[in-house]
Amino acid sequence: MNGIPERTEVLVVGAGPVGLAVAVSLVQHGREVTVIDRQAAGANTSRASVVHPRTLELLEQLGVTKRLTELGLHVEQFNIADGDRTLVPVRFDGLPTAYPYVLMVPQNVTEQVLLDRLEELGGSVRRPYVAAGVKQTADGAEVTLDSGEVIQAQYVVAADGMNSKIRDEAGLGFDGRDTLPLNFTLADVRIEGGLPKDEVLLYFSRPGLLVAAPLPDGSFRLVAEVEEAPEHPDVAYAQRLLNTRGPQETTARVTEVVWGSRFRIHERVADRYRDRRIVLAGDAAHTHSPAGGQGMNLGLRDAVALGDALAEALTSGDENKLDEYATNSRAEAVRVVSLAHRLTKLATAPAVIQPARNAGLHLLSYLPRFRRGLAEQLAAIGHR
Repeated sequence: MNGIPERTEVLVVGAGPVGLAVAVSLVQHGREVTVIDRQAAGANTSRASVVHPRTLELLEQLGVTKRLTELGLHVEQFNIADGDRTLVPVRFDGLPTAYPYVLMVPQNVTEQVLLDRLEELGGSVRRPYVAAGVKQTADGAEVTLDSGEVIQAQYVVAADGMNSKIRDEAGLGFDGRDTLPLNFTLADVRIEGGLPKDEVLLYFSRPGLLVAAPLPDGSFRLVAEVEEAPEHPDVAYAQRLLNTRGPQETTARVTEVVWGSRFRIHERVADRYRDRRIVLAGDAAHTHSPAGGQGMNLGLRDAVALGDALAEALTSGDENKLDEYATNSRAEAVRVVSLAHRLTKLATAPAVIQPARNAGLHLLSYLPRFRRGLAEQLAAIGHR
């Protein structure tokens, strides 16, 4: 257990990818930052597995993009499919970016790369510490830990996830709307045959949504929206998902479940991203369907912008960039949640209209502008 300072310029609560990225940015700017996390060790699970082109561009500022691209799998195509039929092929290799692909890399690897970078710069994560409360002062904020210790900071970043204690204590809640509460099962599996190793597939099948994505170690990530998700999906369960929602003419045989989990998602965007000295980032600010793989990417882009804004406020006292962050990042979250919502609604359309949906998507796929527009939205380069 690392010791806790009584005072710090910035306290980051949460050492997931977003919290680590904010910390790296601040240390690079020469600012003092303390990162705390409730876990005794870094998470070894891997919910998020894709990093999009725009995110890779921004992560260059943190000095981690090269390492991530070395460790990840470069995938140039994303296909929306119904069984063996491609409805919409989406290619990234023609996009105007130095990273014309989606990078498949498990979240735990992304976290480790960011942690390595933070430690290389002289920073660290203090564990395990749980934030129990926060209150604002005249020139900062005080966070009380469950141990009774108090940390005084000029700014506090809530990067503590969708159930953020800091967000709720600060009154930066959601607007009350709770659309599309969805249950998902997730499984990293080893497969013999049936699935391409160079494409991400989003299956719009009659039983429901299934994402099948290759990972760098040769396994595949399966994510499916289901009514009841098992806590630990087994081989038979993963096989049923593929049999009913995946390829039909070829057999994708599941030989092993490497890791599995379940999660529930509500589509939400916080009412405000900032109240004076408390600022939200990542899942504390927004949650949504995993369709399109946007969640961690949006959070990492939050982090880069927020690190710059906090550094400016600390250096010059000018909080205009913080206000811009709160406004612009929330607006981007609304756009991204809308995209994930549309993809999910399309994928979960009632059976009676699925043939018309598929026919319509297939017709649209003949329009280069439609395919390119979808690629730009998924890659997040349309709002540079």
